[in-house]
Amino acid sequence: MTKVRFRAGRALSALPYGVMGLVGIAELATPTGFGLLPLMSLGPAFAGLVGSKRRTARIGMVAVLLCVLLAAYDGTLGKRRVYIAAISVAGVTAAGLAAVAMRERRDAEFASVRSIAEVAQRVLLRPVPRVAGQLRVAVSYTSAVAQARIGGDLYEVVASADGTRAIIGDVQGKGLEAVETAALVLGAFREAAHDEPELAGLGKRLGRAVDRELQGEKFVTALLVEVAPDGHEVTFLNFGHPAPLLVRADGSTAFPEPRQYALPLGLGLHGGEDPDPYTVAFVPGDQLLLYTDGVSEARDGTGDFYPLADRVALLKDPDPDAALEGLRTDLVDHAAGPLHDDAAMLLLRHRED
Repeated sequence: MTKVRFRAGRALSALPYGVMGLVGIAELATPTGFGLLPLMSLGPAFAGLVGSKRRTARIGMVAVLLCVLLAAYDGTLGKRRVYIAAISVAGVTAAGLAAVAMRERRDAEFASVRSIAEVAQRVLLRPVPRVAGQLRVAVSYTSAVAQARIGGDLYEVVASADGTRAIIGDVQGKGLEAVETAALVLGAFREAAHDEPELAGLGKRLGRAVDRELQGEKFVTALLVEVAPDGHEVTFLNFGHPAPLLVRADGSTAFPEPRQYALPLGLGLHGGEDPDPYTVAFVPGDQLLLYTDGVSEARDGTGDFYPLADRVALLKDPDPDAALEGLRTDLVDHAAGPLHDDAAMLLLRHRED
């Protein structure tokens, strides 16, 4: 992708000179007075697409100079058509300079907004601990919005006295409103994860906080995870979220599911039962992959979903970050283009030591 952008940038930089060269050749090849000189203004017109004001002005002067040289060559220097061509070039150059000034101001504003967004990312989706209790942790986030770093997916890992707790979730909708809701959920989770002794109590407290703010108008699917302090079992609390992928040390896989899925967070005002905690064994060498539906529902060109269970071999890398990056790369390759939804993945690997 970077090479393509670099080549495109070089092509746009060379375009004004190429256009002026073609106009010059056409002027020489056509009969005198054919009237192609005003087309020299295409050079400074294209110059405004990339580069600085100085470069645009320089290309405008080159275009005027070429008009004079071509007119002198065919003996029409001093005639009205030459003056018209020069005025056309000067006018387009002035418009190009104004466009460059506006583009530079817009780029500066975008850089400022992006720097603020990066700060917001560090606050909202701050780096997770690489080691937490008996776990090694890795995280991956791919936004569906071009140039965006954050979106409606959320994750967090907290090491508490009651074990290591994690959350992964997916906010309904996109854009700034989704980011605001994600911030609400993460704030409530970070506070309650240290205070509640039971995972069920943490889920109830989180549900009350989200219901109070969203008033049943939006929802957040979420999966809460608690790894016991001794690391021998993991407990789940599922609020309508995709089941996690459990990869055993021997390579076998499973998708632990609740007896009955509960409503997502934010819909508690509509009734429904609280989710029931369910527990599975978790021993050294096991891995647990939490993910959002941007992963499981990513489609290829034929409409097939991403075969997550068939890609567990990518998680064999000893480095959890490298393993997760390999899975993310394979996901993007499967989609053969930009993802249509945010894709967050959280890998919890039981340390064998």
